Amino acid sequence: MRSQPSGSIMEMFEKGKVLKVCAPMVRYSKLAFRSLVRKYDCDVCFTPMIVAADFVRSEKARDSEFTTNHSDTPLIVQFAASDAQTLADAACLVSPFSNGVDLNCGCPQRWAMSEGYGACLIKKPELVHDMVRHVRNQVDNPNYTASIKIRIHKDLRQTVDLCQKVESAGVSWITVHGRTAEERHQPVHYDAIKTIKDSVSIPVIANGDIKYLRDVESTHQLTGVDGVMAARGLLANPAMFAGYEDTPLECVWDWVDLALEHGTPFTCFHNHLMYMLERVSSQPEKKVFNSLSSVTAVIEYLENTYGPIRRVKCLIMTLQWTAVALFLYMEVAVLLILCIPFVSPKRWQRIFQFRIWSNLARFWNKVFLAMIIILIVLFLDAVREVRKYSSKDVGSNAKLMPNMHDHMHMKLFRAQRNLYISGFALFLWLVMKRVVTLINQLASATVATAALQDQADKANLAAKKYLEDNTLLKKTLMDGKGDQATAEGMELLRKELEKLREENRKSGDALKTSQSEAEVMRKQMDGLSKEYDRLLKEHQALQNLQDDGNKKED
Repeated sequence: MRSQPSGSIMEMFEKGKVLKVCAPMVRYSKLAFRSLVRKYDCDVCFTPMIVAADFVRSEKARDSEFTTNHSDTPLIVQFAASDAQTLADAACLVSPFSNGVDLNCGCPQRWAMSEGYGACLIKKPELVHDMVRHVRNQVDNPNYTASIKIRIHKDLRQTVDLCQKVESAGVSWITVHGRTAEERHQPVHYDAIKTIKDSVSIPVIANGDIKYLRDVESTHQLTGVDGVMAARGLLANPAMFAGYEDTPLECVWDWVDLALEHGTPFTCFHNHLMYMLERVSSQPEKKVFNSLSSVTAVIEYLENTYGPIRRVKCLIMTLQWTAVALFLYMEVAVLLILCIPFVSPKRWQRIFQFRIWSNLARFWNKVFLAMIIILIVLFLDAVREVRKYSSKDVGSNAKLMPNMHDHMHMKLFRAQRNLYISGFALFLWLVMKRVVTLINQLASATVATAALQDQADKANLAAKKYLEDNTLLKKTLMDGKGDQATAEGMELLRKELEKLREENRKSGDALKTSQSEAEVMRKQMDGLSKEYDRLLKEHQALQNLQDDGNKKED
């Protein structure tokens, strides 16, 4: 189950659009089907009708009758009840996991009316008033809704009186099925729904004969209601609210996936498909399909009869992960090439200076960030899939759907494979960026060191030359005669010494600059090496964590 939902359905009415609602349907409007219609623009879903007394009394009934999850919202739980306190107790039990409760005052079946449930309640306005008031007083959530679903009386004034009474009790909205309790397939009384809408100030939802999206707008135009509820129309076409005239094949396959995921019993799974395919199947096809007796047979039939769209969808997913795998292989190949031992960093730097790389360098940062984002999204999606299929407990549904265990394990295997591919591709993409940076840094350091060595060699040659000149001058002075020769020799010696000092000073400055650059390069290389080691350790830790998770699952 999920935690307390946020927000209120009443805010959806205030937005001014006509709400599209999935009706409560016994055996059919359960979690898997609600998940399906929500994918096709259904705004609000109702659970099947639950008998409040059994729900309050039996934990087994609660577990079997009411299931939900985090994405199953907005959700209204419909109860059948004959006394106010029982309804209030049931509402308190489901209030942490739903957005509201609805009292069934419209079910025309004999068993329900004989128990004091359903359509017989429209003749007891005071009791319905009391039920709504109890729910309002005892559920500690101001945004939690309390609504009723009714049929109309033969005397419409009684229906208007009932609606006004429950409005005074604080009912959130009223759903009106535009037929009497005795009517089944007769035309819907839209004029009666309009009269009820005009007589109250709360939202009203119309129900009855909604088979296409155009019926939603026409009903709104005829009655002015705030929402439209569909039952059999959605059974025949769960994508109706998205504008499809008939059930699209994509919707059929979505139902297969959701039913297997939620462990839907075969009978329910099969019956839903009968409704969905009724408009698009010929009579011989219906006869063959209705005779199928296993999930495997149903899927094989659908594959053979309606397979192309499924194969295209699978092909797209396969191509997506094939592209990621090829990208991974490309990364491995590039890294191996970059690490060839007899190709020096200096030579790689010359290669990177080719015009083609200069043109690509302008887009390198954008491409790098784009690939990081794509790989992270794929990695997170793979993590979600692994968690989704790892948490599935198919033990209780194994007898109902014998092939479900293998189906789930196959999906888990594919999700884990995709997780490894995307995770390793992301890691190698970061490593490749670091390796290219290190090669450039090392090449620059090599060039700087060579320049420094060349300057040192030139300084040594200059010093050697000056030493030779100095020796020559000394010899000349020793051999010179007279004061004039001595003075000329001393002047020449002074000039040579000044020149030697200037050259030594320049060489010393150049040597200090080169040493500083070499020290900066060394520190940068040390930092990059430490970062590379840290990435390797993090990847190893993630790999160990994933392996431990897999061992626990096994």
